[in-house]
Amino acid sequence: MKWFTYIKYFYFLLDNWDFKIAWYMIKQEISGERKYGINTTGEDDLMNLEQMGVDTSHAAIYMPVSFNLLEDIFKQLPAKPRNHFVDLGSGKGRALCMAAHHQFGRVTGIEFSKELCEIAKLNLAKTKQQIPGFDFSIINNDAFYTEIPDDADCLFLFNPFDDIIMSAVVNNIFDSLQNNPRKISIIYVNPVHREQFLKAGYTQTWYNKKLKYIEAVILEN
Repeated sequence: MKWFTYIKYFYFLLDNWDFKIAWYMIKQEISGERKYGINTTGEDDLMNLEQMGVDTSHAAIYMPVSFNLLEDIFKQLPAKPRNHFVDLGSGKGRALCMAAHHQFGRVTGIEFSKELCEIAKLNLAKTKQQIPGFDFSIINNDAFYTEIPDDADCLFLFNPFDDIIMSAVVNNIFDSLQNNPRKISIIYVNPVHREQFLKAGYTQTWYNKKLKYIEAVILEN
């Protein structure tokens, strides 16, 4: 069954990019899932939500960030403290599971697809068997309405929504920082709306680009 998922995802990548990129990425998927013991490969166009009458007009298709890029990102974060990692648009939970492997004691996922939330919980339960000391929670909600926890010190986004939702997220982060002033790192992959953070006073402290199309930045206040 898992090989069928890999094959399907390979053809999705091939259809959207080219053979070289698709082959490179699927190899990363297989080795990464073996390393971390999770099942997060695959895409979701959210059509099932549309059929249920859920407004997906502000959302982007689900696909995970590659394992090697995530590992590069975690190496760039401050070594301490690593307290509470929050993923806005957490999908199947890949970034959350990897955050636990990189010394975050608590991880929270925000995801408006209930189906993806359930998959993320299964993956995080597997990770907790490996790392009993961390805590996790998955919240089935729209990021527009979600308060940022006042102890969150790292937020993760993989271009999960459009500029309207992103504007609300920037405001939600501001409110959280007003409640508890602190340093916070924003990991933003495919940073289409990066300018909103720069205008809000964040500084870009790291940038990476892989395969000429996958961009990632870290922004700090």
